[in-house]
Amino acid sequence: MATVHPVDTPEGHLHSVRWSPEAAADGGSAPIVLLHDSLGCIALWRDFPERLAHATGREVIAYDRLGYGQSAPYPGPQPESFIADEAQAGFAAVREQLGVERFALLGHSVGGSMAAVTAGRYPQACEALITVAAQAFTEPRTLAGIREAEQAFLEPGGLSRLAKYHGDKAEWVLRSWVDNWHSEAFREWRLDDALVQVHCPTLAIHGELDEYGSTAQPERIAALTAGSAEARILADCGHVPHRESPERLIAAIIDFLG
Repeated sequence: MATVHPVDTPEGHLHSVRWSPEAAADGGSAPIVLLHDSLGCIALWRDFPERLAHATGREVIAYDRLGYGQSAPYPGPQPESFIADEAQAGFAAVREQLGVERFALLGHSVGGSMAAVTAGRYPQACEALITVAAQAFTEPRTLAGIREAEQAFLEPGGLSRLAKYHGDKAEWVLRSWVDNWHSEAFREWRLDDALVQVHCPTLAIHGELDEYGSTAQPERIAALTAGSAEARILADCGHVPHRESPERLIAAIIDFLG
């Protein structure tokens, strides 16, 4: 069952949803909090949160970051520090107002990078970290993939695909993605300092055909985290495993959380 929970922040409201499993695995299992990608929102997870809740027996929580989906518009340009900021911004508000003490994190793409920062910021509360197609550093494939996607969205009618999920925030969402990743600040960007602060068990999942990052990305995540960590590559899968191969993704998560 899914329930909507508005979350208030000084910058505006956030849209969040909780999915409860039909049968809980045990009373002590921490909920799984999802962090979406650069163009994402709750709606673009599709049925994955519900399936994950039922498969794991854990509550699943997702929210639209400020500026995305059904959340309030972001007040101005997205800062270059947005990856590091989320742990103490939107995530902190969701955690406090939904009363989440302990949690597991699952982040997709840049949401995985944010999840790693968040795991390090809350070492006593975060039980597990799962990154899916996350970036740990900027590589040419990342920038080329973003430019290619940008051109497709700039074709006639292309932006309407984003507007379907983000409304009149669609152009802001696109520019935040493209402009930040191609900025001078991201030329040498690395997640290293955040990764060494992660002490919980970590699973870095990546599709071998990911168009935005090579398998060096999950390998770096697994190598630098301070706790036990594993990189797992999904064969014949691209950048969005929760849509391309949800059964294998959920199976890997269950095995990891087991």
